[in-house]
Amino acid sequence: MTKEVKITEEISIGGGRHLLLIAGPCVIEGEEITLKVARRLKEITSSLGVPLVFKSSYDKANRTSIHSFRGPGLREGLKILRRVKEEVGLAVTSDVHETKEVEEAAKVLDILQIPAFLSRQTDLLRTAASTGLPVNVKKGQFLSPWDMRFVLEKIVSSGNERVMLTERGTTFGYNNLINDMRALPVMRSLGYPVIYDATHSVQLPGASCGVSGGQREFIPPLARAAVAAGVDGLFMEVHPQPEKALCDGANSWPLEELPTFLEMILEVEGAVRRWKG
Repeated sequence: MTKEVKITEEISIGGGRHLLLIAGPCVIEGEEITLKVARRLKEITSSLGVPLVFKSSYDKANRTSIHSFRGPGLREGLKILRRVKEEVGLAVTSDVHETKEVEEAAKVLDILQIPAFLSRQTDLLRTAASTGLPVNVKKGQFLSPWDMRFVLEKIVSSGNERVMLTERGTTFGYNNLINDMRALPVMRSLGYPVIYDATHSVQLPGASCGVSGGQREFIPPLARAAVAAGVDGLFMEVHPQPEKALCDGANSWPLEELPTFLEMILEVEGAVRRWKG
C-alpha cells in the first residue's frame, strides 16, 4: 500500500483510498469552456462518488510546432483556474515549467504538476517541493520506472513528502509510446501514490505533421489494465468535442462518454478491492 497524500481537506490519494481522478481539457481554451467542462465533470464524478481534481494547462510549453496553440499563459490561466476553485468548488492542478512560475502558481493550484520532459530538472523539482504543496511528477518517456526513485529523492530531500508519480508511456521508436504495466507496481514499490495517465499513454508524439496524433480506442483497455494493476489514480484529458480541441484532441476522451467509462473503471476497482480483501 502506498502512503496517503492529502491534497485538500476533502481529497487524498493513496493509503488504500478510492481511486482519484485528475481530468480536464489538455489546455485552457478560454474561460467559458473551462468552467463548462469543470461543472460537467463535477456533476459526473459527484454522482458516482469519484474524487476529482480538475486539470488544464495554462501554457503548453512543449508543443511540437511553433504554430501550435499554447494556452492563455500564466496569469490569465491561473485567473481562470481560480474561478474553477471558487465557483465550481474543485481542486485544481496545472503544469509548471520554470522555477519562476512556481511561486505564483502555488497561490492557486492544489497540486503542482511537473511535465514528463522536465521530470529530471532538479531546480524545478526542488522549487516545487519547497512550496509544501503536493507535487505530481509525470515520468519522462525516456526514464525507467525504477529511476523515479531519484526524482523522489530530489523532492523529499526538500522536506516535502506529498508526492505522486504518473506513468504516461515510454518512447518506442519514432512517434510512438508503449505501456509496460510492470512499471506501475515498480513505482508503487517506492512507497508513493502512482497515477496512470490513460490519455497521454495513447499519444503518438509529433506523428500528425507538426502535431501529436493519438489512438483513443486504446484508452479503455489500458485504463482497465492499470486499475487492475492497483494504481491509486487515473489522469485523463477530456473534451466536449475532441475533434475540435486545440491540443491533444486525438488522445482526449469525449466528455459525455465519461460516465460510462467511469462506471466500467469502478467495477474493475471494486473487483481489485475484493481480491485484496
